[in-house]
Amino acid sequence: MPIAGAFIVPHPPIILPEVGRGEEGKIQKTVDAYREVARRISQLKPDTIVLTSPHIAMYADYFHISPGEKAKGDLRQFGVSGVSAEAQYDSEFVRVLAQAAEETGLAAGTLGEREKHLDHGTVIPLRFIDEVLDGYKLVRIGLSGLPVTDHYRLGRLIAQTAERLNRRVVFVASGDLSHKLKEDGPYGFAVEGPEFDRQITDMMVNGDFLRMMNLPPNFCDAAAECGLRSFIIMAGALDGKAVTPKLLSYEGPFGVGYAVCAFSVTGQDDSRRFDKIYEEELLQRLGDIKGKEDPYVRLARLSLETYIKTGRRAVLPENLPDEMLNHRAGTFVSLKKYGELRGCIGTIEPTTESVAEEILQNAVSAGTQDPRFSPVTEAELPYLVYSVDVLAEPEPIESIAQLDVKRYGVIVLSGHKSGLLLPNLEGVDTPGQQVDIAMRKAGIRSGEAVTLQRFEVVRHL
Repeated sequence: MPIAGAFIVPHPPIILPEVGRGEEGKIQKTVDAYREVARRISQLKPDTIVLTSPHIAMYADYFHISPGEKAKGDLRQFGVSGVSAEAQYDSEFVRVLAQAAEETGLAAGTLGEREKHLDHGTVIPLRFIDEVLDGYKLVRIGLSGLPVTDHYRLGRLIAQTAERLNRRVVFVASGDLSHKLKEDGPYGFAVEGPEFDRQITDMMVNGDFLRMMNLPPNFCDAAAECGLRSFIIMAGALDGKAVTPKLLSYEGPFGVGYAVCAFSVTGQDDSRRFDKIYEEELLQRLGDIKGKEDPYVRLARLSLETYIKTGRRAVLPENLPDEMLNHRAGTFVSLKKYGELRGCIGTIEPTTESVAEEILQNAVSAGTQDPRFSPVTEAELPYLVYSVDVLAEPEPIESIAQLDVKRYGVIVLSGHKSGLLLPNLEGVDTPGQQVDIAMRKAGIRSGEAVTLQRFEVVRHL
């Protein structure tokens, strides 16, 4: 049985009278829209509600599905008593879904439970739903740091599990929008905040899930969004389905965006298989990028791909530019996948006989030795975007005022500890941020005496 319907809902505790104490009236449109969602869900008479929330246990490389037979939750973390929800889990659905994930190589299952209690991203939707519906079971799923394509794949597996078990399923994607809409809001203001909300609500209105998948990660991070990956799992559950969207409300008076949207399933539409479209368009873009790579970047790609595929070091190709063969310098090789960092390793000063040798060495290190990431696999190689920074000799500076985040990288030194940050990085807008990040990388605590150096780079893309 297919997904009967899907809904995007926010989860502000203040929406409940016990928490809001009258302030919930400032988001009355959201309250009314929530009740409309509950009414629609009741009319659909689901056997199972699948709910995704950003506030369940979240892992960089794994989707957590809540195990067990039942769970309770409350809002005591917000200083409120007497507000609770209880759910019976659909343990058979969870078992079959986890098995399907294992069979298809998707990292999802019931391991790693940190908290058995229902999170507020679950409690708040259930409070509205339980006013008009009983007798259903719940499947509760968290998000992950995996690519958007994996979130979409998980949604597809949810729909396939519903078909396999002949369950009538409603999907509830719990998630707020930007948390940076107002200066006096709890998270402050960023220009990306209102723009994110404008774009994402337009995507809801048009059912344009492909655009959701293509939103740049740095833009989403700057907007401090909450629910995007929850929405993308929902999109996967609606893969190949014709839908009629209805944006029921949007508000943000407290500095956080709240959208309520309903998606009615009206039939089949094979043109709406967005993961395939995304993959095709991505590979086309990556092919265009690869075709424009300069010799520095081509050498980095050759080095890592040769090592991953053969376990051997690449041989320097012929006809490299003289400045790569006859010049020594420190270099950094950076890898990105789906717009997010996948590895970055380099040398401040030269350790080999040439820039070319330095790139050969550091490309392999970036892909296999960055402690923040697992080693790159052969399957990932077509999706990597490379950049190479060739460093000029560092120079000491007296103060942070001599830094310019676009022009200079920084080296922070304290005793035997040192941390480096390259210039002109996304999300690093001030010298203060630059120094703070370099200190954290080096394990230098605030208040420790430090000396600073700056350096320029030539960046090759």
